[in-house]
Amino acid sequence: MGHFGDGGTETKEMDIRSLSSSHHQHLPYIHKVGVPPKQNLVKEFTSTVKETFFADDPLRPFKDQPKSRQFILGVQAIFPILEWGRSYNLAKFKGDLIAGLTIASLCIPQDIGYSKLANLDPQYGLYSSFVPPLIYAFMGSSRDIAIGPVAVVSLLLGTLLQNEIDPTKNAVDYWRLAFTATFFAGITQATLGILRLGFLIDFLSHAAIVGFMGGAAITIALQQLKGFLGIKSFTKKADIISVMRSVFGSIHHGWNWQTIVIGSSFLAFLLVAKYIGKKNKKLFWVPAIAPLISVMLSTFFVYITHADKKGVQIVKHIEKGINPSSVGQIYFTGDYLLKGIRIGVVAGMIALTEAAAIGRTFAAMKDYQLDGNKEMMALGAMNVVGSMTSCYVATGSFSRSAVNYMAGCQTAVSNIVMSVVVFLTLMFLTPLFEYTPNAILSAIIISAVIGLIDYDAAILIWKIDKFDFVACMGAFFGVVFASVEIGLLIAVTISFAKILLQVTRPRTATLGRIPRTNVYRNIQQYPEANKVPGLLIVRIDSAIYFSNSNYIRERILRWLTDEEEQLKAAGHPQIQFLIVEMSPVTDIDTSGIHALEELHGSLQKRQVQLILANPGRVVLDKLHASNFANLIGQDKIFLTVADAVHTCSPKLAEEV
Repeated sequence: MGHFGDGGTETKEMDIRSLSSSHHQHLPYIHKVGVPPKQNLVKEFTSTVKETFFADDPLRPFKDQPKSRQFILGVQAIFPILEWGRSYNLAKFKGDLIAGLTIASLCIPQDIGYSKLANLDPQYGLYSSFVPPLIYAFMGSSRDIAIGPVAVVSLLLGTLLQNEIDPTKNAVDYWRLAFTATFFAGITQATLGILRLGFLIDFLSHAAIVGFMGGAAITIALQQLKGFLGIKSFTKKADIISVMRSVFGSIHHGWNWQTIVIGSSFLAFLLVAKYIGKKNKKLFWVPAIAPLISVMLSTFFVYITHADKKGVQIVKHIEKGINPSSVGQIYFTGDYLLKGIRIGVVAGMIALTEAAAIGRTFAAMKDYQLDGNKEMMALGAMNVVGSMTSCYVATGSFSRSAVNYMAGCQTAVSNIVMSVVVFLTLMFLTPLFEYTPNAILSAIIISAVIGLIDYDAAILIWKIDKFDFVACMGAFFGVVFASVEIGLLIAVTISFAKILLQVTRPRTATLGRIPRTNVYRNIQQYPEANKVPGLLIVRIDSAIYFSNSNYIRERILRWLTDEEEQLKAAGHPQIQFLIVEMSPVTDIDTSGIHALEELHGSLQKRQVQLILANPGRVVLDKLHASNFANLIGQDKIFLTVADAVHTCSPKLAEEV
């Protein structure tokens, strides 16, 4: 804590007199705090709106351009491919071709498995890696993101849809609700982009996302035990207790040893391949093609051994041909419309959060700008079109995007290459997957979702912020022990709770003078900082709003009470000036002004003068508009804490 120094009262009086004499002889120049010029209301409102919704100044390229050029720029803004496509060459295509073929080999087996997470037939996963990537390639601004179904969104969608309709008893209505949810997921994403509300997805904190993703990965892996162990009768609940009860309840009559051998063998193969790729970045293609090799080998093995006759469950029929139209199957009226909207908004936001995180990661690695609002519109458009072509919610896949990046992709053409391969698969190769064992799809999904459990991030969160760690663990345990929806609700609730806590209970600090300087800092951070006799200097580290104004007033008075009690006990002079450092106060509202007026009244009763140091333009403007500046006196507002101390200290010395 700060200190006053040693010595008796007589010595202190001599020091203060000499300080007073010194100050009168060498009083430093104190700059007057200027009254901000009146702002034009329309200009101020326009400036606020622009900073809130158009901080990136998207219309800058259109300035001083002829109408024809503006039209071209407008079309290029909607379809970025028309801009970068002009400089596209054979060298770039070579990189995109290799990357596209590599991610196609990864996506085909993953899509078949992920469709099962959504309780949909295998072809719907392939459909979702055909049309959406094509739309994104024309409208997206990321060069590296690979589009398609992902594990977390598939599980979330499957869980929410299953709560409304049983996929086995009423498959047609289930598909229709899936397409409806996908349509409104796309509408949600596109609307956020058009209205430039992308900042809303930032309300789900990084810690909550880490916990949610980790919990979802555990849940997905547990769900795969049905196919991995060959269990036919399995719980429809997703929580770990129900799943484990179902698994061990089937141990004597439900497990199939042939299925377990196939699943275990290829899971080991996939994990070894992943380890090789992680250890040697040049061998990135090994884990990328390992799933397809696993599918080919296991399918061939089942076919020649007739293992399907011995209880090994297989994929069976996959519909051949490209996506059929599903426009007529989307619910635009009826009871399922609102359910489709609700599910679509939730799935769309989660898909958007994942895609935004992936896009930013790779854009930073390659040092290029990613337009978040364009990304939202691109993702929204591809899901709207996808819903009309028998697709379910697609987004950026981290595993595929990482492979895409390491394979040397140059542009979004790699997504087009992947789509072409999926198209050829749908047209000609789907019969080859008929004997693919479900166990291999489970093994592929388990190996893929293991990467979603980010231990290092959780440990780092614990080291940095314990409250963030609570949010992380809350989301994690919510997903694992309850359900995906509960985990998501906990993640959102804790994220908002943290925001509310920071807004309603801002940090405050008492300041002291760093020795041999005119710098005043937090005495808890700098124990060597000295308090100034007769002065209490307090800093408010937040804007002052209706939500925190009473707390700030009460906290300052509590600082003052505690300080006066310590001074009285030590026999030191009482506080006569309270200096409030307002540099961090970015804004103040009427409740904040009222709280300052009440603080001023309370201080007058204690014969303590209120001093303000360095209020910003916005704050100072409101202090003058409310007449608070005249209430405390214009001479009680200073440019810096040092100016305030220099002015108040001589007065104290004279009085002593």
